[in-house]
Formats: sequence, C-alpha cells, structure tokens
Amino acid sequence: MQLRRTLKTLAITAVMALATVPAAAQDLLARQAPVDKKLKAVDTLALRSMVQREQAAAPSGQLYKDWNNRYAHRASELPDSFNINLRHFCMPTTSRIITSNFGSRWGRMHKGLDIKVYIGDTIRAAFDGKVRIVRYEANGYGNYVVIRHHNGLETIYGHMSKHLVGENETVHAGDPIGLGGNTGRSTGSHLHFETRLCGVALNPALMFDFKNQDVTGDYYFFRKDTYNKESLAANRVRGKESTDMVSADNENIGNNVEGGNVRYHKVSRGETLASIARKRGTTVEHICKLNHITKTMRVKPGQILRSSYLRHQ
Repeated sequence: MQLRRTLKTLAITAVMALATVPAAAQDLLARQAPVDKKLKAVDTLALRSMVQREQAAAPSGQLYKDWNNRYAHRASELPDSFNINLRHFCMPTTSRIITSNFGSRWGRMHKGLDIKVYIGDTIRAAFDGKVRIVRYEANGYGNYVVIRHHNGLETIYGHMSKHLVGENETVHAGDPIGLGGNTGRSTGSHLHFETRLCGVALNPALMFDFKNQDVTGDYYFFRKDTYNKESLAANRVRGKESTDMVSADNENIGNNVEGGNVRYHKVSRGETLASIARKRGTTVEHICKLNHITKTMRVKPGQILRSSYLRHQ
C-alpha cells in the first residue's frame, strides 16, 4: 500500500515537472526576444556605420561636402589634379554616333556630348552611384537625371522621354535610368551626356569613346594645367566627324544624310511624316518603326529621322 502511494506521488511529480518545461522555455524565449532585437539593432547600426565610412573614404566623399536635390550642378573649386577611376563602367547608350561635340557652339558653351538616340532607347547609368536629381526643365535639359558616382564624377543625362529612377535611389553601372527622347531645348531625339567634377563640366570624350563603345582607359588623370589641350585633342580623336556623323543640331547639313549603314532625313519646315515617306520612297509605318514613334506624332523642323537602311552596292 505504501509502495503504491509512493509510485503515485512520483508519477504526479514527473507530470508536473514535464508540464513546467514548455512554460520555462517560453519564459526563456520571451526574455531572449528583447535581447535579439537589441543585437539586431546593433548589427544594423554597425552595418550602416561601415557603409558610411566606406562612402566617406570614396573619392566622392572627399570632393563633395553636401548632398541635396535642389540644383543640377554648382561649380566649386577643382583640385589641381585628380585620378578618376573608369573601371566597372557601362556605356550610357549603345549608339556610336556623336552629333555635337563638347565646347563652344553658336556663341555659347556646350557642356556635354550629344549622342544620337531614338525615342524609347534605353539609357543606362555609367557607373555605380546614387541618383541626386530627377527633374524636368522645359528650356534646358528636358527630362534629366543627375547621378553622383563613387569615383568622384557626376553624370547628367538630358532630353529623355521618361525617367526610370527616383531621387536618392542607389544605382549600379548598367541600370536603366531613362528612355531616349526629344524633351526640353532639343531639335531632334538625342542624349545630352555630361561628366562633371566638383560641378565643373569636363569633356566626356576624355573618358568615353562612343565610337568604340569603351572608356579611354582604366583611369583618367585630370590636371588643371593640361585639361584644355587634352579636351581639344579628345574632340579630334573621339568627337563628331562630318564624314560619318549626322548632327541633330547643325543647320548646315542637307536633307539626305548618311551615317554608317543608315540613311537619315532632316525635317524641313512644313514637312510631315507622309511627305517625308513619299520623298524617301518608303512608308509612314516604316519610318515610325525605325524611330520608335507613332503616326500621330508631329515632326519639328530640324529634327533628324532615320528614314531607311542603305542598300549595299
């Protein structure tokens, strides 16, 4: 009888002990949860601090003291020399046709390169960086994007038909940032591409070779005392050439312009898509397809249209 009571007591004690294990485990988890949250917060702060230190150590962190979304560019003092890392790049467009050089044009300074693109062509970020400006400017850039890159450069992409990124967004080289267009102060669809250091425009031809779809080297070493001479030389070597280029802005070119294996047409006053198609011996549908436009689009005097492919003799 005594043995039975002892066994019963042991059984009850065991059941009670087992019943308390989940409760104890739950209490332990409850106590551990705030600790885990604190550790996670510490990890996040540590990661954020590490990223901030890396960004501060990058050339852009040394050159620029502020970040804002108010203005496209504001010139500050240039260093006497500066080494710009051009590795891990992407060409902003696959087009090889330069329509206007960097430098003096029509009595004013043209502070970028114009590259022939068509409405709807993909425009890509040249390097890794962060989008600083996404805006529309009716009397200038049209739809444009400004990106600050870790290598110290800021690039500007103008006259686009559409933005594909937002301000303060991080981008990588090759990411789509917009579509080619003809917005703002423009006389034909093209990409206006600028490279700036400390807000000062540098000739993109010193760094980008659009004809060969490449950069000019792993690095470009900027020097204040030799820059102007180098910029003129870059235009001669990698700029617009009248023998195989078509300008979207030059008023002296004729109506029948050939570039590579493509024939272009410069729109004259009073012309329509239908009259151009008749003149070129093609159809409105074919011209619209070549230029990524619709039949209802009104063409402007001075606009450059791709009219047909040349027949190889």
